[in-house]
Amino acid sequence: MRGLWNQIATSLKTRFLVVTVCVFGLVAVPAYVAFEFLTRKTVVALGTLFAEKQVLFDRYRGLEALTREVSLAETVARSPAVRAWARDEADPAKTKLGLAELEHYRLSFHDKSYFFVVDQSGNYYFNNVENAYDGNQLRYQVNRDNQRDGWYFKTIAAGQPCQLNVDRDDHLAVTKVWINCVIAEQGRILGVIGTGVDLTEFIREVVALPQTGVTSMFVDHAGAIQAHRDPGMVDFHSLTKDTKTKKTIFQQVDSPADAAELAAMMRRVSAGPAAVESRFMTIGGREFLVGVGYLDQLGWFNVTLMDIDAIIDRHLFTPIALLLIVMMTAAVVLVTILFRRVVLDRLATVEAGARRVEDGDFDNIVVDQGSDEIGRLSRTLSGMAHAVRDHTRVLEDLVDERTEKLRRLANIDLLTEIPNRRGFTQVFEQWLAASPLAPRSAGLLLIDLDGFKDVNDVFGHLAGDRLLCETARRLAPLLTERDSCGRWGGDEFVVLVEDRDADALRELCARMVAAMNAAPIRSDGGQDIALTVSIGACRVVSGGSIDAAFAEADAALYAAKRAGRNRFVLFDAGAASARDAVATAQA
Repeated sequence: MRGLWNQIATSLKTRFLVVTVCVFGLVAVPAYVAFEFLTRKTVVALGTLFAEKQVLFDRYRGLEALTREVSLAETVARSPAVRAWARDEADPAKTKLGLAELEHYRLSFHDKSYFFVVDQSGNYYFNNVENAYDGNQLRYQVNRDNQRDGWYFKTIAAGQPCQLNVDRDDHLAVTKVWINCVIAEQGRILGVIGTGVDLTEFIREVVALPQTGVTSMFVDHAGAIQAHRDPGMVDFHSLTKDTKTKKTIFQQVDSPADAAELAAMMRRVSAGPAAVESRFMTIGGREFLVGVGYLDQLGWFNVTLMDIDAIIDRHLFTPIALLLIVMMTAAVVLVTILFRRVVLDRLATVEAGARRVEDGDFDNIVVDQGSDEIGRLSRTLSGMAHAVRDHTRVLEDLVDERTEKLRRLANIDLLTEIPNRRGFTQVFEQWLAASPLAPRSAGLLLIDLDGFKDVNDVFGHLAGDRLLCETARRLAPLLTERDSCGRWGGDEFVVLVEDRDADALRELCARMVAAMNAAPIRSDGGQDIALTVSIGACRVVSGGSIDAAFAEADAALYAAKRAGRNRFVLFDAGAASARDAVATAQA
């Protein structure tokens, strides 16, 4: 068979080698695959490079807008006049000098505003670009019980020199990117000073630049969005919010695995030497190249989402792709027509025949009449199918015969040719399990040959075997086709009789005792051997337990033997023990 397949392979290769080489040499499918791969790789490489440059660009724009303000706020925080005022706010002279210092620096801030919270009193001082609070800079007092003042206590508890927080001050009715710098002296908190950058202006100048396919944003360490071209995406009050209520960049990512990787990228760029990391992720059902950079001086991350398809126009590769498609289509059509006619249709016929053989249908196989290798293979398969059919039928007959023999050996007592213990148990269990919705009743008889051991001892085992066979023979006429009789083991027989009430069961037991007493059995020595039995009977109901049924029958049998043998006892569930049902039958 292996040699036949080798012949087919050699012949087909010879007939179609020239056509295959010419057609697929022109089609150049590997070239198309390589083209797609290189196109994708080029787009990804360009997109990644663009992402890194874009993130660095956004980083420096953010740093340029905020770093100067942070540095200036830190300078004010180190002012001796401001520190002296924070240590002794009750001194009017120090308060006057401190306010004068803040007013001096106010004009240097980009927003022309400042705020200062004195930790000891909680007093909040503020003035803006319009100098609207000149002489009245004390606006209110921060209070731990006021949830809106939580930003202050979060700031001093964070242990960082400066923090950024996008927040709306309800007292002042302004929304800004607040720069909060802590004033501390030898471990003692003196207060928090800083300024703000108008959020709308920051977004317009830093985030909302018109770039096709690029979305820039700034997030804090928790992923809360601090600046976005869509103000609705900004997480206001993020410094005081619970993590579960924040608007984070992680909520925008579709996959939990991508969200976890984004968090890992943020950790790496904030701790490692890499200034930028990028990766493709799915956001809103679309694939974006996500770039992450860290603004270490501000404690923010700049995250840039880039739609590579929008940035890099793939239509540039369209002419080449169309050429490859046309060539591939022409080649596929040509090869398909030729190969299908010469090989595929005929092989499909052979395959159908093989499947029929696999399904066991050995007669309805269509044979290819060709003179080439496929035709010879088809005829060989047909011959094999007929041979397998013949062998299968022989084997099935042998298996059926062997199975019947094994079943007989497993379930039939070879001496008496009635069911053995295993066979009777199967019948009894099936009867007990049948018709659970409509219970049926029957009788179970446990029959024991009286004095069987003495017969074996006196007359020999052949006489004992004859006694067992005669017992089975005499029981058979007393039973119907629906009844079952088996050899339980040794000198015990068991009978299951259906549809008999207690009176009919007593009558049957009496007839069995009488049938055994009807005539003795003659031994090889010409001696008569009396045949008597003791019977224990009980009523059983379908759905019951086989163990419980045999326990009742065995109790009745024990009562019969104890009463003198050669009799039957019907188990009475209402009595304290089984009792004699009828008088002992006479031999």
